[in-house]
Amino acid sequence: MSEPRDNKIPETLPDARPDASPLPEGWLEVLSMDMDAQGVARKPDGKVVFIDGALPGEIVSANTHRKKNNWEAATLTEIHRESPQRVPPGCPNFGLHAGACGGCKMQHLHVAAQVAIKQRVLEDNLWHLAKVRAETLLRPIEGPAWGYRFRARLSVRYVAKKGKVLVGFHERKSRYIADMEVCKILPPHVDAMLMPLRALIASLDARETCPQIEVACGDEVTALVLRHLEPLSDGDRQRLREFAARHGVQWWLQPKGPDTVHRMEQGGPQLSYGLPDFGITMPFKPTDFTQVNPHINRVLVTRALRLLDAQKSERVIDWFCGLGNFTLPIATMAREVLGIEGSDTLVQRSHENYAANNARRAEGDRLAPTAFVARNLFEMTPAMLIADGHADKWLVDPPREGAFALSKALADIHQIRIGARRPEPAAGDEPAAEQPPLPSLPEGHESWQFPRRIVYVSCNPATLARDAGLLVHQAGYRCVAAGVVNMFPHTAHVESMAVFERA
Repeated sequence: MSEPRDNKIPETLPDARPDASPLPEGWLEVLSMDMDAQGVARKPDGKVVFIDGALPGEIVSANTHRKKNNWEAATLTEIHRESPQRVPPGCPNFGLHAGACGGCKMQHLHVAAQVAIKQRVLEDNLWHLAKVRAETLLRPIEGPAWGYRFRARLSVRYVAKKGKVLVGFHERKSRYIADMEVCKILPPHVDAMLMPLRALIASLDARETCPQIEVACGDEVTALVLRHLEPLSDGDRQRLREFAARHGVQWWLQPKGPDTVHRMEQGGPQLSYGLPDFGITMPFKPTDFTQVNPHINRVLVTRALRLLDAQKSERVIDWFCGLGNFTLPIATMAREVLGIEGSDTLVQRSHENYAANNARRAEGDRLAPTAFVARNLFEMTPAMLIADGHADKWLVDPPREGAFALSKALADIHQIRIGARRPEPAAGDEPAAEQPPLPSLPEGHESWQFPRRIVYVSCNPATLARDAGLLVHQAGYRCVAAGVVNMFPHTAHVESMAVFERA
């Protein structure tokens, strides 16, 4: 079996320096950057080299630490020609040195160049994995490059030999926690709490059995979820109360699994975030999924709904709706909305959020009738899709696994309607020896209509490309627009959005 990196070797790389003399032995010209933020070069024999710390356009020397038949992994040792896009890192914990934090991978690259590379990653995935090109490239959505991470899972460890507590992210390629005193991607008030948190944990009786603190910031409330493996003493609870009063935070406790998370003290303001363009306030619990970057989320929702362009006469389905981050804003525009989510707990939370927001709105400004249902969206079939009824438009916002079953169900219906025996394999795929017949459609399916427009929000360009291939080549859609959303500056994560219209 090939290693994961074998699947990331570029099919093509930009041309090296035209009409240039050969480089000195051992020097490499970096031609691009991969999805792990490593520079990609080719040796004179054509072998690909992935170089930690190198940037496109640079000429470097690197120390190879791993060799395979068709690639090598290396670490930058010297820069002979520096990229004009190289910048000093904004955080002392970033770098290739021992003990460096592994939370960020691109702080040495100008943030505008980071966005350009992420746009290229999206385009390359769409073309190489699905043979799809967007008709229009959307302008990237950008926001603050620092202090943006309102959600974080901080590891905690009491190191008895050093007599100190570590609180932070893991070191690069290591299970050890980085010895970090600051973190510039966290909001300033959370960054300023890192050292006080270390002192707090060191003072606890349970300091050796508290492995994690999860941070969740709302618009007005900062919640800290303490994972503790043994019951907390009265003294520890009092120390937590004093810390909360001093730093203005809410403590939540997690004695066992995620379902045991609870407020340590009742009362006080509720954890929530706002979507002011739509007059929506979203309460949430610190363990619920919400976007890491609230500044970008507000712009993301506004753009997605502008592209969706729901009308008062239309029914819209929001697939993978979660807490209703898109569903409730859609309900300010459409005639009727259906939110579908895999978690019963989130469906209940969505119902509550819808009711609370509707109650706050004026009589003539109520949200459209909206239903929420729980369903396993990774086991969708054409019959299930048709049972949900016709919708004029869809909003799809899946996890990293993408929306394959949903896209395939749509493709199967299209193939049946056009009289195909079986969809042809996507470009580059091996044809199967024997493919099962297309499923039969339920009685009355003739009245069901395809959504005219689909807005797909993705946190994984590879699964977006896979699903785009199904929608374009097998389900009768065009990819009319696509673009990136810089939700996670200084990391290699790519958030993106694509728009599909019925051909």
